[in-house]
Amino acid sequence: MGKFVDRPKYICAMGGAVATLNALPGVVPILHAAAGCGFNISNAINGGGGYVGSGYCGGQSLPSSNVFEREIVFGGEGRLKQQILSTMEIVEADIYFVITGCMVEMIGDDAESVVKSLDKGKRLFAADTGGFRGNSYKGYDIVLSKLFTEYVEANHKKDERLVNLWGVVPVQDVYWKGNLRVLKRLVEGLGYKVNTFFGEDETLENLKNSSKAVLNIVVSDTYGVDAAKTFKEVHGTDYITVDFPIGDHGTTRFIEKVGTALGVSGELINELIEKERRRYYGYLERVVDAYSDFDLQRYAVVVGDVNYTQGITRFLADDLGWLPELVVINDLIKEEQKEIVARKFTDYESGIKPELVFNTDASGVLKHINRHWEENRGSRYYNSMTPAFVIGSSIEKETAQKINAQHLSVMYPVSNRVVLDRAYAGFDGALTLTEDILSVLLESR
Repeated sequence: MGKFVDRPKYICAMGGAVATLNALPGVVPILHAAAGCGFNISNAINGGGGYVGSGYCGGQSLPSSNVFEREIVFGGEGRLKQQILSTMEIVEADIYFVITGCMVEMIGDDAESVVKSLDKGKRLFAADTGGFRGNSYKGYDIVLSKLFTEYVEANHKKDERLVNLWGVVPVQDVYWKGNLRVLKRLVEGLGYKVNTFFGEDETLENLKNSSKAVLNIVVSDTYGVDAAKTFKEVHGTDYITVDFPIGDHGTTRFIEKVGTALGVSGELINELIEKERRRYYGYLERVVDAYSDFDLQRYAVVVGDVNYTQGITRFLADDLGWLPELVVINDLIKEEQKEIVARKFTDYESGIKPELVFNTDASGVLKHINRHWEENRGSRYYNSMTPAFVIGSSIEKETAQKINAQHLSVMYPVSNRVVLDRAYAGFDGALTLTEDILSVLLESR
């Protein structure tokens, strides 16, 4: 019998597909799923994504076939066709994208054949996204792979100054739009135009013509890689994977790796890094007095997804001067991926080596903390992890309270903060993260 996941920090594959499609301009998802799926998914996206809202045609407005017992017995393809035609008549969109739930896949409905029978050109697509296929990250990869295969136009002539960047997953990265803005600006600093697909001022034309790019930059070793492989297979464009960067040390590595892959001169790479550093430390030095006077160094526990935990932990250890003792990754990833991820926590400039734990159960964090720092049971001499700070999701707030630590929600789900254009990536994002962390420490003064 398979193990269930206690308090997962992601949605099903169809939920990830909905979030991805809602983040694209001019795209309307059409759910072919049981009644209730759309409602639950929209609540999870909005409530856990920093109250991201419904967008153009999301939330309770999601078009859905809402299949019931009749369709389960006799098949739901006829109902799906009806839903597609009515949606296209009522809702204006550049792309309509059918995504499927568990139940209709189990009874064998073929959404792809229904879509092909309607023959709407490059305006109507379908993909199988049943929840049993994986979590929301899988839905993100499925949608991108489908669009890269069937929507992106083949271009044999490359634009030598154009790159594509993805791997920052909408909603799963609650700050995705702001983060894409920051990352785009960094790559533009190397002299390139950047398609991010989901960022500010992006259009479907950027996506349609993205095969002109000379390189795809995937800001993850785990998410978006399957889509990058599909893009390479279909359009011949190579890709690199880079860590999600936060702060000086992480962002310097990002710029160096991207710049080297693009053949940018070492002089230009160093100029960009030094320019960003001057601005970064010019602001960061303003908190040095408060940091010292109020003794704001902390032990840290970082809990969350693969992308953020490595970026935040490096930032805490090498930029902020904190002591990250424990990192718990809640993502459901393969064993070979765990080996790649584990190496990212072993080469800090500070020499700190936090303990790394892979545990899909978000409720198990306290158990790992107590393995090292047992509860004080009236002992006169007690080696505690104090003062401590927990960076994770809203779920970790209760854990932080139990160990008398302060807490900041950064990773999904974030239900105790409203997020608009905030970003934590790069040098700019690290300044914001520093503000947020230190403000939590000082808010009771």
